[in-house]
Amino acid sequence: MFNKLYSIINFQYSPLGGGGGLTKRIIPCLDIKDGRTVKGTNFVNLRDAGDPVELGALYAQQGADELVFLDITATVEKRKTLSELVNRIAHHINIPFTVGGGISSVEDVSVLLQNGADKISVNTSAFKRPGLIKELEKQFGSQCVVLAIDTKKEEDGEWYVYLNGGRTKTEMKCTDWAKRGVELGAGEILLTSMNHDGTKAGFAIDITKELATTLPVPVIASGGGGTMQHFVDIFEEGKADAALAASIFHFKEIAIPDLKAYLKDKNIEVRI
Repeated sequence: MFNKLYSIINFQYSPLGGGGGLTKRIIPCLDIKDGRTVKGTNFVNLRDAGDPVELGALYAQQGADELVFLDITATVEKRKTLSELVNRIAHHINIPFTVGGGISSVEDVSVLLQNGADKISVNTSAFKRPGLIKELEKQFGSQCVVLAIDTKKEEDGEWYVYLNGGRTKTEMKCTDWAKRGVELGAGEILLTSMNHDGTKAGFAIDITKELATTLPVPVIASGGGGTMQHFVDIFEEGKADAALAASIFHFKEIAIPDLKAYLKDKNIEVRI
């Protein structure tokens, strides 16, 4: 527990937002369905990617800065996040651990924190009831509350918010919802571009930069990481504070130590 606590303290970022953090974070993501890690493309065509406990332990050993666990069907299946699985993963890692999926109350968060989560991620439930963000911030502090936003660029050139694991389009623009979420108490934004998800064609630089340079909290870029250069681009051009990826790590296309060494060579500050 001391190691975990030390790690969390060690990873505190500057609250300046807009790339204000001292070091850029690399965050593997475990998308969980039926107790297994899965990965798809543009939120569909899921395939098995391995045991989440083993993967989490591996990433912690390799030097990942944080780990994100998303129970991707909890909301759609109208059930709670898999707290027992969260507990098993937490026992194998010593890095900050964010958990999301099916969270809709203070009680849900209490259960997950008791089972080893350090931060929680809310998405659909917060959009449907924005007061939830304020309740969680009041009870646990903004540093515990990550607002996850799934967004898609439509033909009109605007980025819109999607709910229910990308199944439901809203008329809310991504930038408006992100700003509102931060005003309500979210301490961090996890921004996933549905257009880029699983494509390995690069992150969504434009919308990431827009949020990172206007919001006073860190922005995690998600969706599209396929090469080491993509990470350089999202940090330098997109001004992201952290970059999240899944399949390139799960299928061993890029190793975290190699990625960090590459970023260091490009003069991007990372924790080695």
